[in-house]
Amino acid sequence: MLVGAGIMSATLGAILRQVAPDWSVTVFERLDAAAAESSDPWNNAGTGHSALCELNYTPQQPDGTVDTTKAVNVNEQFQVSRQFWSHAIEHGILEAPREFINPIPHVAFVHGEKNQQYLRARYEALVDNPLFAGMEYIDDPAEFSNRLPLMAKGRDFADPIALNWSQDGTDVDFGALSRQLLGYVGASGGDVHFGHEVTDLDKQSDGSWIVKVRNRRTGERKKVHSRFVFVGAGGGALPLLQKAGIKEAKGFGGFPVSGAFLRCTNPELVAQHSAKVYGKAAVGAPPMSVPHLDTRVIKHRPGLLFGPYAGWSPKFLKEGRITDLPGSVKPGNLASMLGVGMSEMGLVKYLVSELTKSEFGRIEDLKEFVPQAIGKDWELIVAGQRVQVIRPKGRSGVLEFGTAVINSEDGTIAGLLGASPGASTAVPAMLDVLERCFPREFESWRPTLAEMVPSLGVKLSNDPALFEQVWNWSSSVLELGSERAADEPGDVVAV
Repeated sequence: MLVGAGIMSATLGAILRQVAPDWSVTVFERLDAAAAESSDPWNNAGTGHSALCELNYTPQQPDGTVDTTKAVNVNEQFQVSRQFWSHAIEHGILEAPREFINPIPHVAFVHGEKNQQYLRARYEALVDNPLFAGMEYIDDPAEFSNRLPLMAKGRDFADPIALNWSQDGTDVDFGALSRQLLGYVGASGGDVHFGHEVTDLDKQSDGSWIVKVRNRRTGERKKVHSRFVFVGAGGGALPLLQKAGIKEAKGFGGFPVSGAFLRCTNPELVAQHSAKVYGKAAVGAPPMSVPHLDTRVIKHRPGLLFGPYAGWSPKFLKEGRITDLPGSVKPGNLASMLGVGMSEMGLVKYLVSELTKSEFGRIEDLKEFVPQAIGKDWELIVAGQRVQVIRPKGRSGVLEFGTAVINSEDGTIAGLLGASPGASTAVPAMLDVLERCFPREFESWRPTLAEMVPSLGVKLSNDPALFEQVWNWSSSVLELGSERAADEPGDVVAV
């Protein structure tokens, strides 16, 4: 049984229908549509997160070097997702790729001499890796203006600028992707139920689960028996894992942060910007605050998003309840949550500043990217709710800005907590769930999984030839038009 109809459950369901077609797969979603929470295209930035532009994945060390470990790992994970989507297109699991994925350059942007030096060091640290071989370093104002005209108009280039430009980035509509995958789950014999909320989970003596479900339209309640449960309910995963009572979830907490973006659909402005441009978070601000100006393509129509602007609500889901946060505080995680509350004053300060920000203040933030921005061209939209993971550590807890898989020791239940880069790494995350929860079956599934993901078990950064092969294959199938040799270096466009 899969709880939630977002990208995680949709991915897991589609994989299971391929490797174990005789197994029953049932999905319960509390809302009346698929991907209506975090996977909805307007509830996230749609970045195919591959660490091409996200500077928080490449921290600079005290000695000036750049640590690329996390960037390489995130990119490796995204390559797995690309391969699975390509296999799914070839085998009729997914439909036309342009319904959910489009080629959009990924760009890291900084200004100021010190930041310029960092971005050059970042380029030099990454460009020799086959996964990042197409990256360019740019600090020429004329080239900047040619590639990013909306960001160039009115800019004072006396303040040095620099870009790490990766032409092979993507924009992904995870809502459309989720709906297609769930459509396949249903068409191949699975059952997908909308408007049904899972309210409790009871472990049975034989290791199976009784799942309590309420029909939100009629109020009818029923119990469903399942040998395995995956909780892919976004922010709603933590409360359900707590109700399941598994020891592995003890001590975990969650801190909800809501988000907002400025959206522009003015065709004249949209036509002047075709890229996802990520900047640097302010000093002391959390990784979730990284500002970015994104091209979005939703139902074949381009638009622009800028943000994120943080808000706060005790809800764990956009369509959640105000009792979500207080209800998640248990004796087992109280110390973790109090410890994080004491140690994350930077986050608290950031949230307070965001909550008090006016419309004028939001436009002023936007002007760092679009110097001539005016308020009438942009509207504020509320994005999805994110629940950051509070992981127990010693007698306290630590706040994590990533994703975490939790599963019971016997493998009968698993769930996913956290946020970015989440959706982009759904395929490797769900393969991880299968390997943890079905270790014996996983070995027998491996040949089929290797057809879906030819690089299964291989680090592509260590195998340039295989990377070139799977990259060119997936680029062709996904109609991304970005075939290249794995060892082809990027360019330096400098003054």
